[in-house]
Amino acid sequence: MSESTDTINEFLQSLGVDTNYRTASLSLLENGESRYLRDLKLNFTSTLTSEQLSTKECALLGLSVAVNNNNLPLTNFYTKYATEQGATTEDIAEAAACASLLASNNVFYRFRHFTRKDKYNQIPARIRMQIMMKPVTGKEFFELMSLTISAVNGCEMCVNAHEDSLIKLGTTEERIFDAVRIASLVTATGKIVF
Repeated sequence: MSESTDTINEFLQSLGVDTNYRTASLSLLENGESRYLRDLKLNFTSTLTSEQLSTKECALLGLSVAVNNNNLPLTNFYTKYATEQGATTEDIAEAAACASLLASNNVFYRFRHFTRKDKYNQIPARIRMQIMMKPVTGKEFFELMSLTISAVNGCEMCVNAHEDSLIKLGTTEERIFDAVRIASLVTATGKIVF
């Protein structure tokens, strides 16, 4: 067995995925004996812990991004990991709900931002967002999940609004930065394992 295959097998085992599992992109890396496989494995592992976030928060952020990206293997992994880190079924449901709500908000507010027409800002959004009022994970953490999903989905207006809210709530820039770093690495992993 090659070093690449060994690295893939270790990585897949850590995800709880059968070692025979391959996507086209994973096979390309394996066949090319890509050194990136080690980086992929280490980058993914670095999503599980943080100096700025609890392991439960890392897990819920990973889950929210995996749901947003419609990635079943990563959704399954982060759901299990979040449970192991003390997340309740309500916390887990809220991470999934956040991904769904922010997907609609990101499309809507990106449209408003791109068109730059006052008329569209005057028309009510008519998007129900009651979950944002009293999130079970807390206002600050829900804002953090919202920011990461907005960053993944590329909504500049939403990123700026959520980052501003977080700063006003007393969140450090280091905490914000690390949450976005985790979201970027979950998204990168999802390009190879899906």
